[in-house]
Amino acid sequence: MNNPKTTVYIPCYNYGRFLKEATESVLRQSCDNWELLIIDDASSDNTQDVMNLYKGDSRIRLFTVDGIGLPAVCNFALREARGDYLIRLDADDIFEENILLVLSNYLDRNPECAMVFPDYYLIDENNEIYAHERTQKVFEQNHVFDNAPNGACCLIRKSALEDLGGYREDLGAQDGFDLWRKVLKKYKPGNVNIPLFYYRRHSENLTNQANRIVLARQQLKLENVIDQLDKFRPITAVIPCRRNYDFCEDLWREDIVGKSLLERALEKVTRSSIVDKVIVPSDNPEVKKVLSRYSDERLVYFERKPENTLRSVPLTRTLGRVAESIDFRGIMVIVYLQTPFVTTQTIEEAIYTLILNEADCSVGVEEIREPLYKRAANGLQAINPPKGISTDFDLVYRDVGTALATKTGNLRAGSLYGPRTVKFIVSREQSFVINSDQSLRIAAIMSENAKI
Repeated sequence: MNNPKTTVYIPCYNYGRFLKEATESVLRQSCDNWELLIIDDASSDNTQDVMNLYKGDSRIRLFTVDGIGLPAVCNFALREARGDYLIRLDADDIFEENILLVLSNYLDRNPECAMVFPDYYLIDENNEIYAHERTQKVFEQNHVFDNAPNGACCLIRKSALEDLGGYREDLGAQDGFDLWRKVLKKYKPGNVNIPLFYYRRHSENLTNQANRIVLARQQLKLENVIDQLDKFRPITAVIPCRRNYDFCEDLWREDIVGKSLLERALEKVTRSSIVDKVIVPSDNPEVKKVLSRYSDERLVYFERKPENTLRSVPLTRTLGRVAESIDFRGIMVIVYLQTPFVTTQTIEEAIYTLILNEADCSVGVEEIREPLYKRAANGLQAINPPKGISTDFDLVYRDVGTALATKTGNLRAGSLYGPRTVKFIVSREQSFVINSDQSLRIAAIMSENAKI
């Protein structure tokens, strides 16, 4: 086919067992003006055997590349594409038969949009549907763009993708987040609330490689806001300490493999080059001796009133006094002693996320998929019951006390969050909280094993 409207490409690395189903889902499309590129990225399984089944179809072109990785495969497909529109189908996923018809029609009718994405089903390794993921309409119901769509089912104008420079190849992950931020800067996205894609979740998914994805996401956020940081200064990190009311006296002194909790927090914060000042409020002057061991001029002790350390007194009372000392300017990031495995990059991500989303506050959270309940008139009532259909507004998150960034001006009114609060996902390890003697011992074991 010389001039197809849409180019579909399937990257495949050792997914030969799924490739036939993916390919057949393209062949079953209800429109005909498409081409398919199948790209084997140096697989060692039966991928080539499956590809050979389709050699005789003129609509399909077969390629083998030398282990270049997914982002480079995407750019390879961009160069080879003959269609006006481009869409990726991962080899372990499946298209609904009308996806190309519906999405291409959307872009035809909405010339101001550069990309469009659908809702989708979640399926297991046996093709059983177990959920329907629905995204609220962007610009209509959804005005916060902190969730990137699935990168494997977005239809995008080839000309727009070329204009945006294609995909980043130096990160090795997060092509969907990268593309989403690029489009939002220059173009308009759209979405349709029809499930047109079957997204397979299994143990080998790229999305399960959490650490690589998190690091790539943090790097992309940094690059998106680095030129804006000066507009939000001063950037102040606050590490709250107190003498009493935790499970032990002076929790900040507690040792994990040769370092106190306060020392661990200070070392993480002072490694950040974007933090202008580090303020440690405490009602115990002994904290000043710890700060004096460091030559970093950004460190400041702040006297905390004992009555403001009570468990029943909100932290905002202390933070408000700190904010007053810096004239309520800039951004304040709160770093908690109780989560010792939080990294410098995660602390900085709180700041980047706030700026990137033009928000008042950003919070490190963990997505809760286990059932949660509240007491109701007739007993327990599920807060997040399993649904056949769920939207991005149905997701439930837990503030894990890792890092929180807020516009310091919020504290003038005694608010930590402000009217527009966004989130970023934190790993299970970084979400570990020390709130008992037992958890303190576990933290020491975790730190010793990981050499943290």
